[in-house]
Amino acid sequence: MITLTPRAAAQIQAMKRELEDGADKRLRVFVESGGCSGFQYGMSFDLEKPGDQVLESEGVPFLMDATSLAYLDGSSIDFDDGLQGKGFEIKNPNAQSTCGGGKSFA
Repeated sequence: MITLTPRAAAQIQAMKRELEDGADKRLRVFVESGGCSGFQYGMSFDLEKPGDQVLESEGVPFLMDATSLAYLDGSSIDFDDGLQGKGFEIKNPNAQSTCGGGKSFA
């Protein structure tokens, strides 16, 4: 289970409204190789692909592939627009270490 905070859900909905071709697209949350710890988080708006899991939190549907879900299960996604900078923050209980401001993990 992946949860979105109300702030993250509101920001995702606002970003989707700004997409010119976003009617059929959903947020995709994924993990990819890279970063200073071996893996990094990614988010984009995308069309559903075969094998995707469609999850929902705070009324916002989003897509994940099975591999990313295995790495991120139990995580929460927040959005911070405070003094430290604007952006999404993933709190992953499965990460053994993080670097790069929490955008990379092992």
